Amino acid sequence: MSVQYVLFIMTNAAKIGPHDRATGFFFPEVAHPYEVFDGAGIAVEYASPLGGTTPDDGYDAKDPAQRAFRESQAIRRMNRSRKLSEVDVLDYDAIFFPGGLGPMVDIAKDPDVKRAVLRAWNGGKIVAAVCHGPAAFLGVSLDDGTPLVRGRRLTSFSNAEEEGYAKADVPFMLETALRAEGAEYDSTAPWQPKVIVDGRLITGQNPASGGPLAKEIVAALRKVA
Repeated sequence: MSVQYVLFIMTNAAKIGPHDRATGFFFPEVAHPYEVFDGAGIAVEYASPLGGTTPDDGYDAKDPAQRAFRESQAIRRMNRSRKLSEVDVLDYDAIFFPGGLGPMVDIAKDPDVKRAVLRAWNGGKIVAAVCHGPAAFLGVSLDDGTPLVRGRRLTSFSNAEEEGYAKADVPFMLETALRAEGAEYDSTAPWQPKVIVDGRLITGQNPASGGPLAKEIVAALRKVA
């Protein structure tokens, strides 16, 4: 079986909101999926809108998976991420958007992100995101003009979770925005794992969902291997 590849599309944003809250990607939402993919023999590469460094938030040294990723060569490669406009997502079997508040700054509106999502989707690839990562799907329209998420089952960081976390910092409520584009949104209790698989669209609700989401991506990749 040939090696399969997942492209992590990362945020470059280190601050968010009127109070310049420090942010980036949320560390477990990269470390836990990476652990799953690495264990399954799936290669991971990294891109970001600007290329280069990808700031992080929420690191917990007590978590073995996070500690292992922090000390790995993988994080060195991540912080030399390729510029997304110079990457062809069709070279990968899946694309994945980790969360954190950073994506609400750049991933949510970056035109190269929108082009990458559409190209991957039209190319038959798996398109996945966790927590605030589904902000990548906002504003992506299919060739007939309908929003990518319209009528599709998905999840993301919920309004209930945002109320107690970063409502004063985010430019919009992600659940509300996805619903406004016609998504069939669902969520579970705050901070509990939830993953929704709707064909090639695979989404997770929050940090606890990163590992379970990666396992669903692996299962989907095994079907097409």
